[in-house]
Amino acid sequence: MLAAIAAEGRAHAALLAGDHDGARRAYAEAVDAYRASWKLAPPRSYGRLVGLLKAAVLGGAAQPAADEVREALRDDPDADGSPVAAYVRAVAALVAGDDEEVAVRAATMEPRGEAFERTAAAMRALAAGDSEAYAAALAAIEADFAARAEHLTGVAIADTAVMLELLAAERGLAARPDSPLVPAL
Repeated sequence: MLAAIAAEGRAHAALLAGDHDGARRAYAEAVDAYRASWKLAPPRSYGRLVGLLKAAVLGGAAQPAADEVREALRDDPDADGSPVAAYVRAVAALVAGDDEEVAVRAATMEPRGEAFERTAAAMRALAAGDSEAYAAALAAIEADFAARAEHLTGVAIADTAVMLELLAAERGLAARPDSPLVPAL
């Protein structure tokens, strides 16, 4: 897990520096490390799958990772009630274009509140094609990251917002916020 977070931090730093090739390579390292961590982790360690899929989306390898996540959670009885599993399933559904599943998974995320609620609102808006609701939710996500004194990887970036912007761009809904924490790709 620590290797995955370190690789993701290098990828974020490269992305913010405009080194897209270096970022892609480091995101691929992060995906591999999150995958290895997931295989060794105890049950319900869904955060590792979140890291895997987020790094894959940011690194340009979203579809294979989304398929992998969907398969990993397909027969997991604990995943249905988990807001973290719902989050990664919603991202995978966005990648796959399964907008009905996005809404179902967002409903499981929202009761957890705060970051989950903001992200669920953004994903639900993307699935519905609602650019105004998406932009408002993305602004709230960016503001949350901007207010943080610490970031998991040690790099100040709104990685959730960047990931959502990549998915939104594929749908023609990118909000393109003016923020140093959300670099344009």
